[in-house]
Amino acid sequence: MQGLYAYFQSEHTDLKKAEKDLLSSFQNIELLYLWLLSLLCEIRQQAQKTIEDAKNKKLPTQKDLNPNLKFVNNRFLRALDENKAIHSVIENRKINWQNDLDLIHKIFIDIKNSQIYTDYMSNIESGLDSDKKFISMLVHEIIAEHELIQHFFEDKNVHWTDDFFVAITGLHKSIDLFQGSSIELIPLYRDEREDIDFCVRLFEQCIRNDAMLQEMISAKTVNWEVERIAQMDVLLMKMALTEILFFENIPVKVALNEYIDISKEYSTPKSKVFINGVLDKIVLELKNTNKILKTGRGLKEN
Repeated sequence: MQGLYAYFQSEHTDLKKAEKDLLSSFQNIELLYLWLLSLLCEIRQQAQKTIEDAKNKKLPTQKDLNPNLKFVNNRFLRALDENKAIHSVIENRKINWQNDLDLIHKIFIDIKNSQIYTDYMSNIESGLDSDKKFISMLVHEIIAEHELIQHFFEDKNVHWTDDFFVAITGLHKSIDLFQGSSIELIPLYRDEREDIDFCVRLFEQCIRNDAMLQEMISAKTVNWEVERIAQMDVLLMKMALTEILFFENIPVKVALNEYIDISKEYSTPKSKVFINGVLDKIVLELKNTNKILKTGRGLKEN
């Protein structure tokens, strides 16, 4: 969606370059995921530094000398921080927090002041499930919602505002799959070749058939001034129609529901009803003229 929007808004119409930029944007989601893993490592290291600084005070308290090590010994955090393979990947992708240690410090202070941290540190329960549950809550309630973290990544890449929660989902999957030893890096693609082929094909077909798709939409919005229809609504309808017309193995209902859901996040409050109404009319006409060809079990009726 972002790639198509940029393409249609741009004066440049180099399709191959646009496809290259599209695939590059996917790789940036993987990079963001690695940044988040690295962030957890940095937070643990900040916790260790805080403990050491307290011990080395001129007049350390008994609490300073005998700190609660539950956070730094959290099984997931420790395994992540000590994983040489992951650190090698992070280093190769040039991920480095050295110029942003003040940010790490602020984030750790916010974590320490949170109720989930207090509850975790005071809970006598100890085990892998407890550690994973805490990290999941930490990611969900603090990391994912922290304005400073969101601003940091937005400054690095304007598209990461939308990609942030995709990367957060990957982080949660890494936590869920952790069984106490190695941490599994979540692959960007379920099936790389199949996923890339799908994305490029959707991208190309939407562009190559733009005039036809526009005509179909215009025919069902004759009472609307073009300027009054949100550009994002038109784009989402074009993408939905592309899947309906050119992707034989995607059920019509699936395509409709997907794009209506996307409109809730990216377009106007009334877009859901508008897009649904227009697409329903177009799909009915396409069915009546036998222009929707679906193959595979259970798809022909859709």
